[in-house]
Amino acid sequence: MDNPKELFPIVDEEGQVVGSICRSQAHDGSKVLHPVVHLHVFNSKGELYLQHRPAWKDIQPDKWDTATGGHVDYLEEVEHALFREVGEELGITDFEPVFLGKYVFEGKRERELVYVYKTIYDGDIIPNTNELEGGRFFTPEEIGNKMGHSFFTPNFEDEYHKFFG
Repeated sequence: MDNPKELFPIVDEEGQVVGSICRSQAHDGSKVLHPVVHLHVFNSKGELYLQHRPAWKDIQPDKWDTATGGHVDYLEEVEHALFREVGEELGITDFEPVFLGKYVFEGKRERELVYVYKTIYDGDIIPNTNELEGGRFFTPEEIGNKMGHSFFTPNFEDEYHKFFG
């Protein structure tokens, strides 16, 4: 279960920290801008690994999403958060991230400054069953066929179109 008292930075649209907020406040509909990291994991065949979000998640439960997505903790550097989240969620520590860009995503209950990275990785991926329901690689055709059918999170669909399609 996510910790509702976990502390996140409040940022402006450039990423400058202007305060702090706890997880429960960040997801209560107040839409205070806070940073997150996303890593898109491709294998050398061009398939994209996606995580299956557990049913207990407070945002977008039981949907398929970016391989790793996680919050930046208060006073944590963005790239440190990326490596921490990827290690926690997928058990991967030996990857080379490529920064693709950042953007503001606004959902029904939250507003995030998303730092987007990608990597090519052919090693073992071991989804953390305490954090994820599981995961697997999808072909571009599978992704295209499932778009717009509530299979993926809206965040993933928006980001996939922005950076890959």
